Amino acid sequence: MEHQLTRPTAQRKPFDPAYDPVHAPNPGDGKDYSPTYWIATAGTPPGDDGPVTQDIDVDVAIVGSGYTGLSCAIHLAREHGIKATVLEANGVAWGCSTRNGGQAQISAGRLKRSQWIERWGVDVAKKLHAEISEGFDLFRELIREPEIDCDPQDGGHLYIAHRDKMMPALEKESRLLNEVFGYGTRILGRDKIHRDFVRDEEARGAMYEPDGMSIHAAKLAFGYLKLARKLGAKVHTSSPVLECDLKGGVHHLRTPGGVVRARAVCFATAGYTSPGLHGLTRHRLMPILSNSIVTRPLTAAEREALNFRTLIPLTDTRTLRHYYRMMPDGRVQIGSRSAITGRDAVNPKHLNLLLEGLYRKFPILRGIEVDYSWWGWVDVSHDMMPRIVRPDPKQQLFYAMGYGGNGVMYSAQAGRRAAQMIAGKGGSLDLPIFTSPLPSHGMLTPFRRLGQWGMYRWYYLKDEVL
Repeated sequence: MEHQLTRPTAQRKPFDPAYDPVHAPNPGDGKDYSPTYWIATAGTPPGDDGPVTQDIDVDVAIVGSGYTGLSCAIHLAREHGIKATVLEANGVAWGCSTRNGGQAQISAGRLKRSQWIERWGVDVAKKLHAEISEGFDLFRELIREPEIDCDPQDGGHLYIAHRDKMMPALEKESRLLNEVFGYGTRILGRDKIHRDFVRDEEARGAMYEPDGMSIHAAKLAFGYLKLARKLGAKVHTSSPVLECDLKGGVHHLRTPGGVVRARAVCFATAGYTSPGLHGLTRHRLMPILSNSIVTRPLTAAEREALNFRTLIPLTDTRTLRHYYRMMPDGRVQIGSRSAITGRDAVNPKHLNLLLEGLYRKFPILRGIEVDYSWWGWVDVSHDMMPRIVRPDPKQQLFYAMGYGGNGVMYSAQAGRRAAQMIAGKGGSLDLPIFTSPLPSHGMLTPFRRLGQWGMYRWYYLKDEVL
């Protein structure tokens, strides 16, 4: 099986499937996109402002042109009258924003509401829930813009128990959401899932959340690009930031084509944050690889047998969860964990592991042709929660990252919050995700992969055997 090419690559450098942000000095300089379904079906990318070709002075520089960076540029212009300059190493939204599963859920980070309460108490947890809910409202509002045609399929999210033993915890979390947070979830039985949603053979029950949406990942990113540039932002591609120094109160960002001098800087590089980008971002994330595949379109008989009656996002209860969905064109997409290192990402065993996950859920699809296969780095923070923060009060430097695979929706709000902070209007943002930096494990990040190897084996036992 071969990756499908998305478009002619003569104008770009070859895509590097073994890229690893833990070791690479930067994500590249004009590399082609990962061969995802999204890039293959999004059409021609809209125009950008090309590479930086000379030294320039700007008010605000945003590093990274994914959902967060572009949302920050949109909200700086729209709400604060600031026209930002976005710097991108490769093509627009080259990283997480065109390699995800296209699932917008009412979450940010990897912790459940019950874990928020354990960490911060009920009052803070309620405020955080309100912040995430406001983020979903913003996301819905944003994608109504005429520039953003991202094929939204609204209707909720199913959190599916893959084993009977997962149901008590799911029922407890549902009660908590209903009674403490006033959020109307429902517990569904296996028969109702099979009748009204999909015949997932693993499903033992599910928690239904009313907020959830499937989108086309690249169309969303390209829509953000069009809106940001319409509002006056500049977006420079093939312009990796090789160095960021503070000189005389001004940030100097060195790119291959020139130095960008900025009053303020926001890093929105997520899972593609290179170790040399800046001391305040070094070793603040544990990049984790996630695999994703998209099948050929199902036949009418296959769709009837699976009773796929929904296009909403689906997630199972594994620690190393599967996220999956039916696409509008009749294909099935599924993703889950992948290799530990970039060098091992091409190993076919990771694709085979994901295929077995698909077959357990939908046995009749065993052997189905896979038209698209890719992987990408997820920005998992060391405490499993994102941060939108100014980590050093002496510098006009900000970052927004650490979503842990749940950034499709909340990145819009994160960009807006970062814009508030940059504009000097973030004083009311008192939640922990705004007031504390990403925790660091210092130089241990590369060595933590040894622990990751062991934890993956433990998670497998926990999810499938014990």
